[in-house]
Amino acid sequence: MTTGTAPSTTPADSPTARPPRAAWLPDALVVAGYLALAVVLTGRQWGHPQRLFHQAGDQVLFEWMLAHTAHAVVAGENPLFSAALNAPYGVNLMANTSVLGLGVPLAPVTLLFGSQVAFCVAVVGCLAGTATAWYALLRRRLVSARVAAALGGLVCGFAPGMVAQASAHLHVAAQFLLPAILALVFRAGTGRSAVWRPGVGLGLLLVWQVFIGEEVLVFLALAAGVFALGYALADRAAARRLAPALLGRLAVAAVVGAVLLAYPLWFQFRGPQHYTGMAFAAHGFQLDAASFTASARQTVLGDDWLPGLLSPNPTEENSFFGPGLLVLAVVVVVWRWRRPLVRALAGCGVVFALLSLGTDLRVDGSATGIPGPYRLVAGLPLLDLAVPARFALVCVPVLGVLVALFVDRVAGARRTAVPGLPVRLVWASAVAAALLPLTPTPIRVVPVPPVPAFVAERGWRPLVPPGRTVVAVPPVTGAALSPVMLWSARTGLSFDAPGGYFIGPSGPDDPAARWGAPDRPTAVLLRRVAETGLTPVLSAAERRQAVEDLRHWRAAVVVLGRLPNGDAVRRTVDDLLGAGRPVDGGWMWDVRPLVG
Repeated sequence: MTTGTAPSTTPADSPTARPPRAAWLPDALVVAGYLALAVVLTGRQWGHPQRLFHQAGDQVLFEWMLAHTAHAVVAGENPLFSAALNAPYGVNLMANTSVLGLGVPLAPVTLLFGSQVAFCVAVVGCLAGTATAWYALLRRRLVSARVAAALGGLVCGFAPGMVAQASAHLHVAAQFLLPAILALVFRAGTGRSAVWRPGVGLGLLLVWQVFIGEEVLVFLALAAGVFALGYALADRAAARRLAPALLGRLAVAAVVGAVLLAYPLWFQFRGPQHYTGMAFAAHGFQLDAASFTASARQTVLGDDWLPGLLSPNPTEENSFFGPGLLVLAVVVVVWRWRRPLVRALAGCGVVFALLSLGTDLRVDGSATGIPGPYRLVAGLPLLDLAVPARFALVCVPVLGVLVALFVDRVAGARRTAVPGLPVRLVWASAVAAALLPLTPTPIRVVPVPPVPAFVAERGWRPLVPPGRTVVAVPPVTGAALSPVMLWSARTGLSFDAPGGYFIGPSGPDDPAARWGAPDRPTAVLLRRVAETGLTPVLSAAERRQAVEDLRHWRAAVVVLGRLPNGDAVRRTVDDLLGAGRPVDGGWMWDVRPLVG
């Protein structure tokens, strides 16, 4: 961002001066600190294959996406589509959160160590990488004091909303490209040199971000637009001077992006297994106004009760900044109001905080009946599919930059005394009081049944000819944790299967979005038994339907692993298909004689 006066440089900081040999060491220590914190936050899962982060279904989804990308790289398959799930139709991965932009770089990790390790590495990279990227931007463009940039990066990478998203949503937590994109968008300078090369670089970064997460890119575009408008109103002369080069860069980037993304975007919206709409009511995911001053679950002062009232679920605690940080932000804005950067940041933060409150305002868990600001834009293209609660994530870097500007100002102030204490000590105490309550705690984990050894050790392979599938019980799980998806991820997509946790069309002739594969009668029956533990009395028609469904799925074997109501499910499958046989880690039914 080109905002305000650049920080003064000493001869040692000048780009023309040769830095001391160890000049990189302080920066390396900052980055190492970010990495260490990210490793601590993910520590409860390292070395524990039977643990997942608390939103287990979402982790399984992203483990599978990472495993699919590694498999596609090795096998030379189309990374935008997979037939390994939702047999016989497959899954349009470009229309899902396939995080190819993470999966390709992490493919060696996935192939060597498995999908769980790759997922944890991705979480560490998302948190520490985002903090590092903001630290670099702040250090190079906006502040002189390293401690200011380090604290600003810490807020940007490890705010409660970032930690909450990282536990489940890699595509949202991976924001390490955003500072580089903003640096190119708001690059200083005029003329051709400020258009062509920066424009091409910007286009390439935008393409990479599309393959990580389109949702974050939409939020970035909206936030950059609001910020640019606010800055232009605050400093019209600078806006007029810089606008031609900025618009030129954007035009070049648009051409680069259009060329490279033409086929992927066609595949997403018109390719096989594309869908229309959303599989859930996105407008229902909004934040309570009281959440902005509350403590998130994954912080030292957090608990499980209050956040449950103020946010739609544990992964959407995007606004839990606490009173101290908000008061500090207000102080910075009032103190530095004359600076155009501060005014633009303040306006951007307020706009997106208001949008995160959704269509109807709630305070302390109660509806107020007051229409929310989001109603003004809810019907616009793209925004009609957005999750309002995630607009608050724009406030994270806004607050991080304000903290950095404040600390930089204090660090550069002279030691003038106020009754008994230096000014800098007073302000340092204020920063500590604002940030320490936001200290994140290790991400919570939940147990998950292990992959049956019969599956993990490929015991099924002699029984499953090419073109046939392994059917897990229950076969289709909708939006719940999908056993077959976990088995597929942990075995490197070694078999094809029906079901899975993804968004797809409701049927071959119905493009309306739904969670998971379209239901078949046998899938509904077995899912109900798994949920209730009640063994039904079956009819001959239901047994015939089971055979018909297995033919539809091209089944060769049916496998039951550990389930809470496993005995009831096993008895039901026995009644449908005949007696199964125990295998290592569960039960198996060879259905080839039934389906032909």
